[in-house]
Amino acid sequence: MKLKLNREYAGRHLFVTLLMVGLCGWFGYDGFVRYPATPAAALYKSIEGSDAPAGFDLEAFKAQKTKTQYGFTFLTLFVALVVGSRLAKSARFKFEFDDEGYVYRGRRHAYSDIKKVDRSKWEKKGIIKVNGIELDSWHHLGVKEFVEKLDALKV
Repeated sequence: MKLKLNREYAGRHLFVTLLMVGLCGWFGYDGFVRYPATPAAALYKSIEGSDAPAGFDLEAFKAQKTKTQYGFTFLTLFVALVVGSRLAKSARFKFEFDDEGYVYRGRRHAYSDIKKVDRSKWEKKGIIKVNGIELDSWHHLGVKEFVEKLDALKV
């Protein structure tokens, strides 16, 4: 049996990735295009909803708001890259098993080759480590069946 990417996990992570890319575009447009092209008084009014108080430094306000948009642009881009790369890593993960053993990274291993099984996170999180290979039942379907196979073999 091959482990398959959990569609719910993939859908949620893809949604967050796309949301962050969209927000990155929005913040980037404001910071690199819209705010620099807008007069400081008009920008203040569009953000605050009223005219600036007398003597207020509108140029400093504009500079600060533009820098904030730059920060949000790069922050959301970073989050999109992190979440998207974790999803891509999970999608590329290949693991399969049968009655004789398992295949990981193209190499076949017999169940008798298993030296260490870490079940410390299995009950709470559905994560098991077999010979250092982390299998997460939230990321992949089929992990529970693999654990049942290990249980049946008393590994």
